Amino acid sequence: MKKNTHRVTQQKNVKQPRKEYKWLNGEYERMVEFKLILPYQFLFICKLMEVPPRKLIRDFIDNLSCAAMNREGRDKAKQKLVDYFIEHGYGQQHYTEESIRTIFRELDAIGMLWPEDGKPKLIDLTAKWRDKYHAYWFKRWYRMVKRK
Repeated sequence: MKKNTHRVTQQKNVKQPRKEYKWLNGEYERMVEFKLILPYQFLFICKLMEVPPRKLIRDFIDNLSCAAMNREGRDKAKQKLVDYFIEHGYGQQHYTEESIRTIFRELDAIGMLWPEDGKPKLIDLTAKWRDKYHAYWFKRWYRMVKRK
């Protein structure tokens, strides 16, 4: 029986994005591959609902990051994830709850500007603008607090 190596080869040939930020390494590396032991309870829920774990995790990430893709009908879920994020106290050593909510609202506004049915040239221009604006937005929020 021949082992299927297509998937491994395909992953090795993935072009790594250029590092636009010095801190995109270690725990904050953009291209990551996780090996997780998923709790049986999580897998039970996924199987009962017929939602593959990978899809559920990807949806969680897309919604929390206010991504431009798959936005339709997800406002309520995004709001609940922001509440979840705040309830866990993430980032509250640097920002107030209202500032954190503003951060997410601004990210969501950036994501809403994606031209759904735009021509390739417009999509390319929007992607370049978005990347530059994300850099500006991140620096503005990062510099608001004194860091070590």
